[in-house]
Amino acid sequence: MQTLRRVARGPGMKSLHLQIRFLVPLLITLTLAALLALPLLDRMTLRWFSRDLSLRGAMVAKTLSVAISDIDPSAQRERLRNLLERGVLDERLVGIALCAPDGTQVMSTKGFPGSLSCKEAEASAALKDPRLELTSGAVHIGVFPVNPAQPDAERLVLLHDLSLPDRRSLDTRRYMIIFITVLGLAIAGITMIVAQLSWRGWVSGMRAILRGEGLVRPLLNTGGFRGGPETAPPELQPLEVEIRQHIRELEDNLYREHGPLTPWDPERLRSLLRTQLRGDQVIVVSNREPYIHQRGPDGITVSRPASGLVTAVEPVMRACSGTWIAHGSGSADRDVVDAHDRVAVPPDTQDYLLRRVWLSEEEERGYYQGFANEGLWPLCHVAHVRPVFRESDWAQYKAVNQRFADAVVAEARGDDPVVLVQDYHFALLPAMVREKLPKATIITFWHIPWPNPESFGICPWRRELLQGMLGSTILGFHTRFHCKNFTETVDRYLEARIEHEHSTISYQDEPTLVQSYPISIAWPTDEERAGWDSPADARAAVFERLKLAPDTVLAVGVDRFDYTKGILERLHAVERLLEKHPQWQGRFVLVQVAAPTRNALEEYREFQDRIHRVTERINLRFGEAGYKPVVLLAEHHDHAALMTLYRAAHMCVVTSLHDGMNLVSKEFIAARDDDQGVLILSRFAGAARELQEALVINPYHVEETTDALHRAALMPPQEQRERMASLRMTVREFNVYRWAGRMLTDAGQWRLRERITRRVQRRSREAGEETLTP
Repeated sequence: MQTLRRVARGPGMKSLHLQIRFLVPLLITLTLAALLALPLLDRMTLRWFSRDLSLRGAMVAKTLSVAISDIDPSAQRERLRNLLERGVLDERLVGIALCAPDGTQVMSTKGFPGSLSCKEAEASAALKDPRLELTSGAVHIGVFPVNPAQPDAERLVLLHDLSLPDRRSLDTRRYMIIFITVLGLAIAGITMIVAQLSWRGWVSGMRAILRGEGLVRPLLNTGGFRGGPETAPPELQPLEVEIRQHIRELEDNLYREHGPLTPWDPERLRSLLRTQLRGDQVIVVSNREPYIHQRGPDGITVSRPASGLVTAVEPVMRACSGTWIAHGSGSADRDVVDAHDRVAVPPDTQDYLLRRVWLSEEEERGYYQGFANEGLWPLCHVAHVRPVFRESDWAQYKAVNQRFADAVVAEARGDDPVVLVQDYHFALLPAMVREKLPKATIITFWHIPWPNPESFGICPWRRELLQGMLGSTILGFHTRFHCKNFTETVDRYLEARIEHEHSTISYQDEPTLVQSYPISIAWPTDEERAGWDSPADARAAVFERLKLAPDTVLAVGVDRFDYTKGILERLHAVERLLEKHPQWQGRFVLVQVAAPTRNALEEYREFQDRIHRVTERINLRFGEAGYKPVVLLAEHHDHAALMTLYRAAHMCVVTSLHDGMNLVSKEFIAARDDDQGVLILSRFAGAARELQEALVINPYHVEETTDALHRAALMPPQEQRERMASLRMTVREFNVYRWAGRMLTDAGQWRLRERITRRVQRRSREAGEETLTP
């Protein structure tokens, strides 16, 4: 218990110690200032009173001199004495003496000390400080001529009481002490407040660093990247770099000694399903299917499409043994399904069921090509392509969402399945399923960025989309910034209760948890790695197939033919590299794999044509016999072919202009078990927040990307090894099973709370009915 108390008091005690370190020097400084100021103030006060008394004495002497000049001292001594005695009636005057020119005393008042001669008084008055200590107290001495016009005239000696200046000096000292005390308390209070705020700021900044939010700030303020509630201040940047380095070193040592601690894998995910979601059905909904059956000259073949979504979700379904609902797009898809449009996949293990939904060309054109990819895709990516919204596309989008929602209801074995809705194609589906299955746990994951409220406001049906998404129990995005943008969008366009502390949005009394779940890939198993060629063999095979020189520095880019992937910016950087560093001409080659996609859309056709033209121009400018600086492979590559290309490359270039995560970067890292190779990564990809050992660049800045290519080509093997080892540890630990596990864990806890709430409400109703029963 004492340890727990110490832990609980830890932050407060540290804050108190920080305040004490500020206060002690401050109090010492104020004390020294008071000790130095008080004597100085005393001297100034007495000097001021001395001047004042001298002036006052001169005025009194002048007044008396007029009367004395009219009196003959020898004949009218008594009258003169009375005059002097009336003069000392002033409480400040102690005594007055009249002195002859030769220094003898002619007459004095009763209060004038008899031991003080005229000569002694004149000598004291000539001093800088005309002060004399008598038995009755300190006095100020002033000597003034009766007739200033006569050099040998009689003189008046005036003694002023200094007890009043002493009292004034004491009062001044007391006021000074009070002032310094009050000032010290005020400064101490301000110091404590500033220290407390500084401590909280540092703690907040350190928390942001440890959560991985750090200081990386994308510069594209028109998209979804914005600061979170806790971000590290710029002055912590050196500390952030050091902390990350030490954490990586600790992780490396821990990994080498003990291996990964409780890694996320299919077995752990299955165990979670048995404990958190025991007996619950899991249904995945996506537009793209994980396996496509095509009819060819050799019969029906099965292929797995190149899709980041399929790469991420398919391993989860293998572990869950659930049902995947998707659009059947293959030429032989109808030939292999049963009467209920289902087929077991994968073909070899048959781990889960694939339920296919059939769409007409008109539906696919309006729902997929139209509203989803001409409207929502450019809207959310803010990639300088104008979104297109048509009423007919919106109608098809709603109709297809309803068809998929009906398929979910049909596949559900009970009234509370776990439904995983994937991506922007089904923004309306959560609310549609909620209407039919109110007890279902609906997890919607938005795989693309979410823009800021101003950008999203372009959509004519923004309210309907938000209402559909808020039918989800859990709504997931890749980063906290996308969550923040979504929350602000809801706040702008809907009347909903937002609880930032708990990351929930309650719309029409139905809460939705909005969380970030960075997606990843499945880490390769030992069996998969056993089938790989060695990096040397892979490089030899690729170099032979592409007719590359042995000393070629090979860069690889793997993308769909999409304007958001920064392929054009990548080509411009390669062209600038060959201009700026001529030594790479004939030695540097970029192999760009660009899988054709959405060819029915004019924007995509024009973009593909432009890429081909730029590639030809660069090859004509810098190419020569047997050498092309850019090799464009505009065709689909299966997973095995991509792995060979990753293992052969010296670097992988990811220059997304705006990307939710980008799994190519993680696939490249997973392929490099030799700890070699360099990842060049756009800061506008969500992966840049996790993979900070990559060379993070701004793809809009051609020179910065060019310098990164040059640096990667010259990077020593030891630096490559250090960077890649750290990147591989990150991807291995934060894999797709962890992504799914976190979402399903949140779903399990949510379902448990809902069941307990329903049970309590049911018992309360039963108890109320028993009370009412006579």
